[in-house]
Amino acid sequence: MALTVILDIVFVLVGFYLLLKGGDFLVEGAVSIARIARLSPMVIGISVVGFGTSSPELLVSIEAAWQGSSGIAIGNVVGSNIANIGMILGVVALICRIPVKRESMRIDLPFMMLAVALLALAGSFGNIYRWQGLLGVLLLVLYVIWKIRDSRHHPDPAAEESLAAFRQYQTFGAILVIIASCVALWFGAYLLIDGAKGIAMILGTHMGASPTEMERIIGLTIVAVGTSLPEFFASVIAARRGQTDMALGNIIGSVTFNILSVIGVASAICPIHNTNVGFIVDYIVMVLISMVLYLFSHLHHALVRWEGAVLLLIYVGYIVYTFYI
Repeated sequence: MALTVILDIVFVLVGFYLLLKGGDFLVEGAVSIARIARLSPMVIGISVVGFGTSSPELLVSIEAAWQGSSGIAIGNVVGSNIANIGMILGVVALICRIPVKRESMRIDLPFMMLAVALLALAGSFGNIYRWQGLLGVLLLVLYVIWKIRDSRHHPDPAAEESLAAFRQYQTFGAILVIIASCVALWFGAYLLIDGAKGIAMILGTHMGASPTEMERIIGLTIVAVGTSLPEFFASVIAARRGQTDMALGNIIGSVTFNILSVIGVASAICPIHNTNVGFIVDYIVMVLISMVLYLFSHLHHALVRWEGAVLLLIYVGYIVYTFYI
């Protein structure tokens, strides 16, 4: 039993590491390809970087859905979204004031909230089917297309400057980096799911909870936080470098991609069942914390320290509730 627990923990840790490094290098390789192809910085930020930082969630949820672990598939995304807003934006806002651009308040935040509402609505009915997943992917494609067209008329010099921080690869090297990153992500997702399921089985036995319930808890907490590490480091580093608008944009884009691409692609490949088992409170928290973010962003067109503290307290309270209630 002890050896099994140790192996499960090792699988989870190695899976986290591979997901984190795989996501990092995927972004670097993809940014290089995009810059070689002369795509605009705005398009790179929305499509390549946004998708790249959400790739751990995507791989974990696809693998979990394929294995029938709906608790991890849904918990990963819902928990990651709550962590993105409550933990990451809360910490970043405590570090420094985060300005909110008018375009974010007018387009990006409302679209993020639409995605959050669609996930909560679809998940509450018990199953997310292929047609719903495909609809989410279609909405995301239309959103990206609109952002591409809009970026051509409103170029962002700050985005071009921020991309200078990424390592530049030549075409062949960038392709190799992307392939190696995808392999690392797939293998990391497999190890993470396998280890998390083993831990869920053991904890469920000792705590008197069912494996399904423990999968939900682990998906909402351990797996969700682990797959949010790319967003966390990217946002904190951006804030420390004074690029606070990037920190907010990263989180808004990540939440949107988590829902429309992660759940969309996962359910299009393999429908996710029992999505309402134990998740109603989690859906409510996800919707409420999104609304709090929207309201805070309109108070002074920025997130200030006390608002960051509120977001962080909401997240801490939610984690305590998840484990002990």
